[in-house]
Amino acid sequence: MYLGIDIGSSSSKAAILDDKGALIAHAAVNEGTGTKGVERALELVFDEAGVEVDTVKFTVVTGYGRITYEHADKQITEISCHAKGVSYLCESAGSIIDIGGQDAKVIKIGANGIVENFVMNEKCAAGTGRFLEVMARVLGCDLSDLSHLAGQSTKEVPISSVCTVFAESEVISRLASGEKRSDVAKGAHRAIAKRVSGMCGRVGLKDCVFMTGGVALNSNMVKTMGETLGREIKAAPYPQEVGAIGAAVFAKELYEKA
Repeated sequence: MYLGIDIGSSSSKAAILDDKGALIAHAAVNEGTGTKGVERALELVFDEAGVEVDTVKFTVVTGYGRITYEHADKQITEISCHAKGVSYLCESAGSIIDIGGQDAKVIKIGANGIVENFVMNEKCAAGTGRFLEVMARVLGCDLSDLSHLAGQSTKEVPISSVCTVFAESEVISRLASGEKRSDVAKGAHRAIAKRVSGMCGRVGLKDCVFMTGGVALNSNMVKTMGETLGREIKAAPYPQEVGAIGAAVFAKELYEKA
């Protein structure tokens, strides 16, 4: 067995490949660095795969919290692991838009998941899952309901602030002036899409663009991203676990090369 682990800021993911390279287990837990999330994710994948820990031949860890995990054979950046994971799941993929809890990335990939170019936003919560978390709280809904709420919009309310702190105040003001929650929610989705589209312009997009990260579970965000870019955008299979899957693919490749 080959194990991949992705320790993010707000979630922990794990994946297992068998000797033939087939994905036999994957899991995501909404607890990140500094929590018991990794242990829970590992418990879930080993239970799903029906194997013991000692069957693992090689382990690769990635993600924001990878340096805190001491039991891996190799640490690899999340940029490389996302590219490898998406390429494994979708051979036609040319570009990736990854929006996680604390950062956003746009990655251009080549054959076999090789990273050709990338750009990353990690200095500001704007354009990240954290932005949507704040918007959901202000709008009085669960994060999981934000997509449905935005889908009910009939008039998009623009959110001009790119800073999450200022955007929160702007949303409160919009609601106080009588704007519908659904229209403000759609505006929040558009604000992220515009922010990330600027990153796409800097790195350049190839055909077949897939979204990864927890935000890709938000179907309205995927739709809005496509509308903003003027092209089809698809959510990758298992968008939260893509990094862990890529890490597992690396684990198999590295073991076989040794």
